[in-house]
Amino acid sequence: MIKPIILAGGTGSRLWPLSRQLNPKQFLKLAGDSTLFQQTLSRLKGLETSAPAIICNEEHRFMVAEQLRQSAVKGPDILLEPEGRNTAPAIALAALNATQAGLDPLLLVLAADHYIPDQSAFRQAVLSASQLAAQDKLVTFGIVPTHAETGYGYIQRGESLENLGFSVAGFVEKPSESLAEEYLNNGTYYWNSGMFMFKASVYLKALGECRPDILDACKTSLERGEKDLEFVRVDRAAFGQCPEDSIDYAVMEKTREAAVVPLDAGWSDIGSWSALWDIGEKDHQGNVCKGDVLALDTNNTLVNAEDRLVATLGVDDLVIVETKDAVLVAHKNSVQDVKKVVEAIKNDGRHEHMNHREVYRPWGVYDSIDNGDRYQVKRITVKPGAKLSVQMHQHRAEHWIVVSGTAQVTIGEKEFLVTENQSTYIPVGQVHCLENPGVIPLELIEVQSGSYLGEDDIVRLKDQYGRA
Repeated sequence: MIKPIILAGGTGSRLWPLSRQLNPKQFLKLAGDSTLFQQTLSRLKGLETSAPAIICNEEHRFMVAEQLRQSAVKGPDILLEPEGRNTAPAIALAALNATQAGLDPLLLVLAADHYIPDQSAFRQAVLSASQLAAQDKLVTFGIVPTHAETGYGYIQRGESLENLGFSVAGFVEKPSESLAEEYLNNGTYYWNSGMFMFKASVYLKALGECRPDILDACKTSLERGEKDLEFVRVDRAAFGQCPEDSIDYAVMEKTREAAVVPLDAGWSDIGSWSALWDIGEKDHQGNVCKGDVLALDTNNTLVNAEDRLVATLGVDDLVIVETKDAVLVAHKNSVQDVKKVVEAIKNDGRHEHMNHREVYRPWGVYDSIDNGDRYQVKRITVKPGAKLSVQMHQHRAEHWIVVSGTAQVTIGEKEFLVTENQSTYIPVGQVHCLENPGVIPLELIEVQSGSYLGEDDIVRLKDQYGRA
């Protein structure tokens, strides 16, 4: 049986302003009607697999749980990393967790943010890899290159292994343009996809031989961890002592049992806005447009409009991305450097790299509509049956106006319903709670007023999502 391991960490800073630290690219609908993470889950259909294990950042846990629910995935393991330590430790946690019951499954390690349109070719490659992995090989998937790409590492194949794949002759760092051309013409090099397949025991044995310090730290952090709702929390202090390293450096480049299975399935890691333009559906002028876009005398340009009309006139080879709180305009040749913009935002003490104006919570979502000196206005949507924490604020009062649905409100000892076009007031320091008892989303406007309006002015007394 195959155990899928989905690596769902990472911030996708090259896809700012759509991808943010608290809502990164793997959880966005960038290439279709579902998110990249959900497409990764859907890609497993047709394979004999057990419930997947998801490795993600603690900050993204509720987003992961909600998208798993939407995808009707049953019984997943969700392992929370208190901080990212790269892929070797993340996969070690998943392998250790998968073998706790005495099992030794084949692990299929996938990134949550890849785009693979040819599902049939993907499944065939997995079946070939599973046969090699059953023979104790550590298998990686090599992408058949379509052009001389300098942004990826390469894998050189060696001798054929039973017509299933090849031994690995060597790994190569990101090459110069001339070397990339040489690799493309040579025909024995593949792009390094960052996807793998092996027995859990084989990976742990190899890691123990190559990087015992990583293995020991992961064992300790998992042993000292705890179950929290549907999540597995590894011990923060122990995991903080774990060295940071990729599976390539820690294991694959050192083992003699590495194998590569070619994959020709239209793969993209969507590592930049130009990559999205590459895979997008283009109009007769080569433009990829999403949202409310008016493109006049515009060529070979990507325009992503999230919230309003974006009009272009007389431009070529640009990337234009509009969100509610930020706009990016860049030449397609410069999009690999978008992360420099993110760093500049951080250095200026701004917040646009962290989250969108719209913020997702386990109970629903809120949109910060307006703010000023001593006030802030939010539009809040609470999912049917969901409940916010029992809480209080030390510096602000709140006014709630219900736009649609019914709110069950608790203020102190009083509990009552507030329906459409009705409102209520929560004084500073008053314990309160908001719940949606209905079967349709609850929509309300919240007006905050006070001397301090930060999100950290929340004292949670009770919370069904484990945040108290």
